[in-house]
Amino acid sequence: MDDHSSWSGGAVLGDLIERGLVHDTTDPDLLRARLEDGPITVYCGFDPTAESLHVGNLVPLLLLRRFQLFGHRPIALAGGATGMIGDPGGRSEERNLLDQATLDRNVMAIKHQLEQFLDFTPGPNQALLVDNREWTAPMGVLEFLRDVGKYVTVNTMLAKESIRARVASEHGISFTEFSYMLLQANDFHWLYQHLDCEMQVGGSDQWGNITAGVDLIRRKQGVSVHALTVPLITKADGTKFGKTATGAVWLDPDRTSPYDFFQYFVRCDDQDVERFLKQLTLLPLEEIAGIMAKHEEHPEERFAQRRLAREVTELVHGPVAAREAEQASSGFTRAVADLAPPELEALVDAMPTAHLARGEVLGVDVVDLVARIGLVGSKGEGRRLIAQAGLYVNDEALREPRHLGPADVLHDRFVMLRRGKKQRYLVVIDDKEPGSGS
Repeated sequence: MDDHSSWSGGAVLGDLIERGLVHDTTDPDLLRARLEDGPITVYCGFDPTAESLHVGNLVPLLLLRRFQLFGHRPIALAGGATGMIGDPGGRSEERNLLDQATLDRNVMAIKHQLEQFLDFTPGPNQALLVDNREWTAPMGVLEFLRDVGKYVTVNTMLAKESIRARVASEHGISFTEFSYMLLQANDFHWLYQHLDCEMQVGGSDQWGNITAGVDLIRRKQGVSVHALTVPLITKADGTKFGKTATGAVWLDPDRTSPYDFFQYFVRCDDQDVERFLKQLTLLPLEEIAGIMAKHEEHPEERFAQRRLAREVTELVHGPVAAREAEQASSGFTRAVADLAPPELEALVDAMPTAHLARGEVLGVDVVDLVARIGLVGSKGEGRRLIAQAGLYVNDEALREPRHLGPADVLHDRFVMLRRGKKQRYLVVIDDKEPGSGS
């Protein structure tokens, strides 16, 4: 998608439909007419349940970006208040409540990530970043019951799928989580009153919470506002998007390195790649069609996957990190032992890396080293991998536990350790920084 210098907001809905990004909307005719009538303020909320957002958050994040590119005004909401409660949707039991220090740390972290995706340059569609604690924390319980609870019936709440499923579960639902929907509805109402926000967007699992806000504004203000949800992304094989054998794929480079992030998308299935290009990048649809045509000439070269990985990594980590991750990935079309020193140097920080003193590498048991740097969870796991021929030093599978020697050090400085087919860790010998971590 090109950056729109003038308003073309009515076209955003057509673009979203072509990308497969519309799951549910309020009255589609009214929504289309409102988008064509002039710029609209639209918001999406992100709860700080961890210190980082993950790739599953990319679709709603980019949804805000797409609206802004078409001339609309986006609001990213960090759920400092709702994050204290926890959304009951999609869970069979109560969330653990976050303490204040953890919540504050998480909010600060995701605020920084939200800022990377939107344009905050002053102007008519300048993005805003808000925290719902600003208006929720000062509200007393009687005020909340009178000004919010009075307008929503329990029957309506029980009709929402996210609530109904929890009520029917063996764990049930506490009044705390039952109130989450009301808090989110109040957010929409507050943003409508104070920032003229007329639309909320989010994942399809949020439809019940979002429409509660639409209903609250209609009941209290007598006006119609709008809602749109995007489908939750799943992979063609039915597995959950954004999950790997080692856990979630995070946007924080300290949790998922740019190299591993890039590799996640390079490995995506041919059945998924066109859909991911449409939904996880800002590339124009015509350009995506060209990419797919070229890809289908030689699918084994994974041209579309590499373009997907480059685009998404650049959106999340910036052009420099994306370029380094791509260079690191390209390096493994050859054996590690064949890489020149500049090529190995380019891998530093583009993938998980540990800087160690020479004495911390030479003469050290490989099992001890891989456990120390975190490539395996324990020494026992390291020994089991060796027994299964699943632990490698410079692409050579270990047949039995052994110590590292000078012959294992490439160009007198590098050792590449690998677990399985893809999980790599680069050890850099640097006598000036003994014992420093990755």
